[in-house]
Amino acid sequence: MEFGLSVYNSLSKKIDRVDGDPVGLYVCGVTPYDTTHIGHAFTYVVFDVLVRYLRFIGREVTYVRNVTDIDDDILIRSASRGMNWKELGDSEFALFQSDMAALNNVPPEVEPRATEHTPEMVAIIEALIENGCAYVSDGNVYFEVKRDGEFGRLCDVPYAAQLEIANERGNFPADPRKRDPLDFVLWQAQKEGEPAWPSPWGDGRPGWHIECSAMSTKYLGETFAIHGGGEDLLFPHHDAEIAQAVKATGKPFVHYWMHTGMVYHGEKKMSKSLGNMVFARDLLQEHSVDAIRLSLLNHHFRAEWDYEEERLTTAYPLVHMLTERLADAGEASDDDIERWGTPFLTAMSENLDTPRAIAELEQLALHGEVAAQRAGRALGSKVLGLTFAS
Repeated sequence: MEFGLSVYNSLSKKIDRVDGDPVGLYVCGVTPYDTTHIGHAFTYVVFDVLVRYLRFIGREVTYVRNVTDIDDDILIRSASRGMNWKELGDSEFALFQSDMAALNNVPPEVEPRATEHTPEMVAIIEALIENGCAYVSDGNVYFEVKRDGEFGRLCDVPYAAQLEIANERGNFPADPRKRDPLDFVLWQAQKEGEPAWPSPWGDGRPGWHIECSAMSTKYLGETFAIHGGGEDLLFPHHDAEIAQAVKATGKPFVHYWMHTGMVYHGEKKMSKSLGNMVFARDLLQEHSVDAIRLSLLNHHFRAEWDYEEERLTTAYPLVHMLTERLADAGEASDDDIERWGTPFLTAMSENLDTPRAIAELEQLALHGEVAAQRAGRALGSKVLGLTFAS
């Protein structure tokens, strides 16, 4: 039996079958100044499982995950710590990579840094200026949202609501250099003491949104299959990416948009100011990687949920049972997978239903047939990324 993948597409607002091979996947990576909290871990474990599943069913995947290594938050945090901005970014990114490896996530094929791709960003900005979608003002360059009649395709809310959301997420509506409060920056002129890169409009640094448009298209082409990230990136970040890319190339940008649900702690979004951050490296000191992965994947990728450490504890009976029954089950044959793996793979194919897949894995582990357990071991390790080491 052949398996595919159908997922909820934030662009079409329905579950779509993911067609085409190879599959280009771009996932928005971290801004390395406060990594890696449990919300990051949820997003990147989900996309790790997506990559593993697609490869397991025979699809070729090119996985690109960027690093936003220049950003207002990095500059603010480095100044507060008395550190060089690059030193902070490099050290935090190293921690992030260590956390990803400890969580048993497969590394992406490409992990591009924004600071190393400013020429590609400049090229897109030049194209947007040339076709009238962007304008220069005092060394800054802005995207003019009213030049895009479909701006806000993903969020699908009126202008007033877009502006409210954008303002909550870093927009500066009172910027006197803008033609419209919702216009967003593509290039910002250098401020005193800030790092800068050359451009036709003077030294400066890129806006956040243009970074991902440039890096994704460089490595995956002007049109690719799947773009992912946290739900909080849907607007304005991902809508801005679409606007930039489509207006610069005249081609469709991404076919399928996948957004992971927000993770809260104490029913509030995790933030440094609230003191409710939960970091993956702290959890890994107290809990097994399988307990953490199973706890995360027992939430559907689109679900919003509230982190409670007690849920990690409740995962241990399942972790111990799976380890006891599957760790030494042996290698599965294609016949084992075909005979016993259909319910598990069907769950994965239907909107990446990891909670259902975990339930099916439990049944395979409890089955008396050795072949079923061999299939369970293969599916648990190769698709869900379990280590079977409790």
